[in-house]
Amino acid sequence: MKTTIMMLIAGATLAMAQHDHGDKGKEMTMTSLVVDTGCYMSHNSKGEKHESCATACAKAGVPLALLDEASGTLYIAVATDHKNQNEKLMPFIEKKVKVTGTLVEKGGVKGFALKTIEAAK
Repeated sequence: MKTTIMMLIAGATLAMAQHDHGDKGKEMTMTSLVVDTGCYMSHNSKGEKHESCATACAKAGVPLALLDEASGTLYIAVATDHKNQNEKLMPFIEKKVKVTGTLVEKGGVKGFALKTIEAAK
């Protein structure tokens, strides 16, 4: 019984340590399409024809995200600087971009902490 309790405490301590001090993410560069999450997720709207709608959505506060079209993976722009990430992404709505930053994942959600963003060539 004492061994079982000690194992449970050790397991809980390890889980808390991984939660608090776990993987900080993977540094990477990727090419993606900037989309508004509302229209993309609710009715698959994206691309040049959707630019004015996506702009209106972003100005209304709908989060913009990065879509890896090759894999279909959507990455939420993570605000490590505590600022609205839409401001960084607005000039690139519905355009392909090359971004560098840190890939993070938590609770099944994939995010990308932006360091640099530029138009993809």
